[in-house]
Amino acid sequence: METTPPSPSSPTPVSTGSLSRTERLDRLPVTRKHTKLLTGSGIGWALDAMDVGLIGFIMAALTVHWDLSQTETSWIASIGFIGMALGATFGGLLADKFGRRHVFAITLLVYGLATGAAALSTGLVMLLALRFVIGLGLGAELPVASTLVSEFSPRAIRGRMVVLLEAFWAVGWIAAAIIGTVLVPLGDDGWRWAFAVGIVPAAYALVVRLTLPESVRYLESKGRHEEAETTVREFEASEPTAGFLQASAASAADRVLDESQQDAAIIGDAASTEPVTSIWAPSMRKRTAAFWTVWFCINLSYYGAFTWIPSILASNGYSLVKSFTFTLIITVAQLPGYACAAWLIEKWGRRATLTAFLVGSACSAGLYGLADAEWSIIVAGCLLSFFNLGAWGALYAVGPELYPTPLRATGTGAATGFGRIASIIAPLIVPPLLVFGGTGILFALFGVAFAIAAVAAFTLPELKGTALAER
Repeated sequence: METTPPSPSSPTPVSTGSLSRTERLDRLPVTRKHTKLLTGSGIGWALDAMDVGLIGFIMAALTVHWDLSQTETSWIASIGFIGMALGATFGGLLADKFGRRHVFAITLLVYGLATGAAALSTGLVMLLALRFVIGLGLGAELPVASTLVSEFSPRAIRGRMVVLLEAFWAVGWIAAAIIGTVLVPLGDDGWRWAFAVGIVPAAYALVVRLTLPESVRYLESKGRHEEAETTVREFEASEPTAGFLQASAASAADRVLDESQQDAAIIGDAASTEPVTSIWAPSMRKRTAAFWTVWFCINLSYYGAFTWIPSILASNGYSLVKSFTFTLIITVAQLPGYACAAWLIEKWGRRATLTAFLVGSACSAGLYGLADAEWSIIVAGCLLSFFNLGAWGALYAVGPELYPTPLRATGTGAATGFGRIASIIAPLIVPPLLVFGGTGILFALFGVAFAIAAVAAFTLPELKGTALAER
């Protein structure tokens, strides 16, 4: 029996039975509301990346303009990561308590205003204090945004949606490379203009607060059922979109696991009926330990390498403009890395994709350590950028799936916060390692860290096609 397709203005049909609101969301096609959520969250994500990326260029400039030692330069990066570690940890807790959207908007406001104020820094101490505040906002935003997008995404392509969110990081990092290449070398105050651009997130916080929806799962957990129902109906009434995501959702629908398989995969113990109350509960501790290991190792390698690449190139005799141009070219390779990960994560699954990209990152780090000619630096750098950022995309897709709704933002935030410890350490260990063994030893260490992360990633549960756990 044939049915007439709904008109664009009519609600997307769903089974009426006894489906919960989250099940109704899981079974929706990709709608304009989904793409608006993804784009709105992604812009915030890109602004975060722009701020983080700019500091590498500013460090290289301030080393010259303020005559800083390598240790002082290292602290400009590390103090921000200390703030990010605290922000990620407490941001997740606050998002589970007060809502994803509210905390998302506040984080944008905090780091946007602090970045603008950093342009007025009169010395190293003032800059370090503001970089710490910036880090608080930056660190809190990422796990909150990924949780929000994950909780709204149709089940069949949830991983792909989160990888595409993470792909906005490349957009922001490319913007940082362009700003760094164009503005920072202008003169002694070029770095101030770069910081001034970073005030944009403060204005965007208002957009987030007014236009993005609050998580339905969060609203239900707080007993706000009327608001949750209104939000679900808005998504059901939204017009389906055409294109890549829609086709992916249709082709992935037949791979969704049945309910008994889902429960066993999510909770880790099919016989358990007790709610999970801690990320270190018996059914959670193995995945939490593995997840934290991946976060630590990938942070150590990524921020140790990409924060210092402009300065390392400059110290090897390249001009600021040339070293910044090399960094810009290397950064562009992030985009195909994300695209590849977004496609593979629903083909291979989360675990295989994350592991493969981490192995590729390890090999690329080794190649970069051996590179000496200009062409080899660019090729190895592009490979490292491709694999490393693809791994980041897969990692952010994995996190929200590991934990039930009351612990989802807390679990992802805690792992992010633990990983930021490595990002604090990374900029500080680079100068002594460069003195001790040069670029080869430094990137060999990063390669080993990526390899350890790959082993840990392979132990994580495969949750492709499963429903997000509610308790």
